[in-house]
Amino acid sequence: MSKNKIAAIQMVSTGDVPCNLKMAEELIASAAQKGASLVLLPENFAVFSAKEMRVWAEKERSEQCFSGFLSRMAKIYKVWLVGGTIPLLPPESENDTLACKVRTSTLVYDDFGQLAGRYDKIHLFDVQVQDDQGRYRESETIDAGTDVVVVDTPFGKLGLSVCYDLRFPELYSQLLSMGAEILLVPSAFTWETGRAHWEILLRARAIENQCYVVGANQGGIHTANRRTWGHSIIVDPWGDILGMLDQGPSVLVREIDIQYLRQLRANMPIQQHKAFSVINHVNRSEKGDVSE
Repeated sequence: MSKNKIAAIQMVSTGDVPCNLKMAEELIASAAQKGASLVLLPENFAVFSAKEMRVWAEKERSEQCFSGFLSRMAKIYKVWLVGGTIPLLPPESENDTLACKVRTSTLVYDDFGQLAGRYDKIHLFDVQVQDDQGRYRESETIDAGTDVVVVDTPFGKLGLSVCYDLRFPELYSQLLSMGAEILLVPSAFTWETGRAHWEILLRARAIENQCYVVGANQGGIHTANRRTWGHSIIVDPWGDILGMLDQGPSVLVREIDIQYLRQLRANMPIQQHKAFSVINHVNRSEKGDVSE
């Protein structure tokens, strides 16, 4: 059967981690009750403050407070659960610059609560935005990942990405070359960048790659100077919006049809018509940082 329901969960995470986890569970339960088989949480669903990520990453290593939570939720509610992002300690390194940093990582659990995949965010949000916060420098607290990841599931092949990755189509071309059919984008898009580019970018990634795209965003006021766009969305491979939320905590559930996707690709074989081949992903540890 090629049809399944997938869910994008939207949250307004705060500095209260236990409260964030409680809200996440309520929304996961709601998604499962609505028939979702695959559930996507937003970026930083559990730990929203960059300043707190290293502390919680160390706690995660000793207590599995987030990975254990995600595993239990997947098993209890019998869903494939994609855990937005959680802070994990970077690989062991002699580099002192990693002493205060984390990897911001997406973990995928199957409906038995078993880990099926992990993706570490590659592109880091180091920009100036015309909002109350203004300056964003993820590289000060986050160590960039290097690996492009596709996870095979009963619903189709998941291409993993996070938030700022959305602006780099080369990543999605690589995911497509690895067989991706459903592109997942857990995010915390700012209000300013979100209202300008969120929907456009997600629909573009869907159209150019002939994939379903699921964007689960943070959506509301988190602190006095931090506001996110929301508008979590599910887009089909033709670029049509199957559903979109507004602001605030909520769940969006829609049916996808992988057979429709495969037929669309057969009818319009864009990938076979490409005049330029996919550039192999550069391993940052060997080649240095890729320019953003």
